[in-house]
Amino acid sequence: MSEESDMEKAIKETSILEEYNINWTQKLGAGISGPVRVCVKKSTQERFALKILFDRPKARNEIALALQHCHLLNIAHRDLKPENLLFKDNSLDAPVKLCDFGFAKIDQGDLMTPQFTPYYVAPQVLEAQRRHQKEKSGIIPTSPTPYTYNKSCDLWSLGVIIYVMLCGYPPFYSKHHSRTIPKDMRRKIMTGSFEFPEEEWSQISEMAKDVVRKLLKVKPEERLTIEGVLDHPWLNSTEALDNVLPSAQLMMDKAVVAGIQQAHAEQLANMRIQDLKVSLKPLHSVNNPILRKRKLLGTKPKDCVYIHDRENGAEDSNVALEKLRDVIAQCILPQAGKGENEDEKLNEVMQEAWKYNRECKLLRDTLQSFSWNGRGFTDKVDRLKLAEIVKQVIEEQTMSHESQ
Repeated sequence: MSEESDMEKAIKETSILEEYNINWTQKLGAGISGPVRVCVKKSTQERFALKILFDRPKARNEIALALQHCHLLNIAHRDLKPENLLFKDNSLDAPVKLCDFGFAKIDQGDLMTPQFTPYYVAPQVLEAQRRHQKEKSGIIPTSPTPYTYNKSCDLWSLGVIIYVMLCGYPPFYSKHHSRTIPKDMRRKIMTGSFEFPEEEWSQISEMAKDVVRKLLKVKPEERLTIEGVLDHPWLNSTEALDNVLPSAQLMMDKAVVAGIQQAHAEQLANMRIQDLKVSLKPLHSVNNPILRKRKLLGTKPKDCVYIHDRENGAEDSNVALEKLRDVIAQCILPQAGKGENEDEKLNEVMQEAWKYNRECKLLRDTLQSFSWNGRGFTDKVDRLKLAEIVKQVIEEQTMSHESQ
């Protein structure tokens, strides 16, 4: 047996536990592919950081398998992003699950609603949004055959996710912060313009780059199908190069993550809470005996029904809804300014919303349950729960206005 064979045999049979003491209770970090723990070399008592990598070839295609299951059922997820990928439990070998099917829909050739999250949106979905906005504003006539897209939008999003996992930042982004997708970012997505910067991508394999390129095709018919992804050599390879990916370091940068989260949250607020143009009927033309009686008696209506003069009615109702939206935004958006007191800001926007919506019983009962004293919350507020209830108030308000 040669000396090289002896060394190879020794490497395979020697356990790290024979040379090092590993502190299994202390974890220096999670790492992108395994935990990092403290270990001490027995012979010298030197301390080292040990990264433990688990050999899980299946983990490479768990996301793709979940997406394949949806597409076999002809379901388009339409909001594929890292936030919607969750571990089943806290175990080290936990499977990845795809969640949040709030925008999912059966693809029957009629997908046209522009539902998306920035960074991960496919060109076809942005085109649907562009046409929808132009038709709504009267710039172009409403087409008898609306523009549609298909479930291949999920494959584009998968390509963006893989890109982010490999280098730590998205392929399409803008230096200009905006509540909507900036024009330069939109243009990059629509033309499929992205790069593999040498600094981050020099250590990443060509097979991985090939998957990204084939998923980020502007034309859906040129894009990989989910079966093509699962058959790609990169996902089927059992060997992983011992390369240090830059994504882990970037994802640990709180400023970078906060910026991405803020952009996502703002777009989410725009998606889920529509900017409704409420128009109230003039009081004299409303054929409602209860409203007529209240007008004659000079009393204020209750339970979210507002009576305003014909000049200011619609404007005031829009302001009332906008103040409620501000509360939801304050609850779900990350704090933009450092040092700003989030509780004080929430109290401020809540006061404004309460001023315009005092007659709403649901809001009144909600504030009472959240210990609201008219100026602020006296107890700690469950912001997500508050946002959900305020959303119900908006829906109730809107239905009330539309019924008039």
